[in-house]
Amino acid sequence: QVQLVESGGGLVQAGGSLRLSCAYSGNIFRIFDLGWYRSTPGKQPELVAAITRGGNTNYPDSVKGRFTISRDNGKNTMYLQMNSLKPEDTAVYYCNTKPVVRSWGQGTQVTVSS
Repeated sequence: QVQLVESGGGLVQAGGSLRLSCAYSGNIFRIFDLGWYRSTPGKQPELVAAITRGGNTNYPDSVKGRFTISRDNGKNTMYLQMNSLKPEDTAVYYCNTKPVVRSWGQGTQVTVSS
């Protein structure tokens, strides 16, 4: 069973930083590429960072240079370091496989105030 649980969201001022964590089960990183997604009301989740099984990363232009995805396989945890946050980064953030093969978890709320 694929399990991923997000944590680490919160309220931060524009220009600030947050680090999100995603605890994942077993050897999921060997089977799936993983990603961080975000969702705002009425919109489908969008991918904001991905890490392949081989450890390669990629980002959309909207977060490139500000967000960094990483994982610690020894701790079964994936991270999203978010710097220089903007109000438009406000969303619920989720971790999931890429492509998505499981239902969405509860996510973690990130709110960036201006």
